[in-house]
Amino acid sequence: MPAAASGIGLAVSTVIFALRPDDAGAPSVWLPLVRRIREPFLHRWALPGGPVALSESLEASARRNLLETTRLQPTYLEQLYAFGDVDRSPDSRLVSIVYWALVRPEEAERVSLGENVRWFPADDLPDLAFDHNLIVEYALWRLRTKMEYSRIAHAFLGEQFTLAELRGVHEAVLQKPLDPANFRRQMEASGAIEPTGDVVVGGRHRPPKLYRYTGAVSLADAGPLTARVVAAAAQHPRPATDDAPHPQEDAR
Repeated sequence: MPAAASGIGLAVSTVIFALRPDDAGAPSVWLPLVRRIREPFLHRWALPGGPVALSESLEASARRNLLETTRLQPTYLEQLYAFGDVDRSPDSRLVSIVYWALVRPEEAERVSLGENVRWFPADDLPDLAFDHNLIVEYALWRLRTKMEYSRIAHAFLGEQFTLAELRGVHEAVLQKPLDPANFRRQMEASGAIEPTGDVVVGGRHRPPKLYRYTGAVSLADAGPLTARVVAAAAQHPRPATDDAPHPQEDAR
């Protein structure tokens, strides 16, 4: 049962973004959705999530629900916003703490797809349950805003990457082409990346250089809470599981 105070229930939902090819083969932003198996909004697609147990933190609840519904254990998970409009749930008063996760292609492949779990293009969604369309719209705005000034593109890449791969992430998220020469100059002048000294091998043409981000990259910085969050995670590690994920039960 959700934790409740004064008749208000508490749940978590998570927006998971990954870069996947569109119909033309170009990378674009996608997210997995789960089909609801109960009212309200029976059979409607929704964000993965569920009620918060009395014995777990908000982040622990978000991670548990993600693992149960999609098999995902994202590296990047950050609290996004609290959605609590009075009429957001037709049968109860419910506040949803929303997280967002960014996953690399190899992580995205772990999503257990089926009749009740499916990938959707983030900018072309069906009519979702509750206010989940609004939630995704807000998450996309945050992603595109942060892409302009932060190192958040790193969440979609491996530890080493080419400038073309980095530019591809920016183009996919921002939905616009970027001039390769200008992008190279801006990134090299920013001091955010540095060449590793390695190149991509096996191609027919001049091998492109591999880059990495300079220094430690903390994508989800909780400020003075960071050390506490890290310590709590170390004390309560998430056990591995082979249990099959189940479809959406009551995420709002």
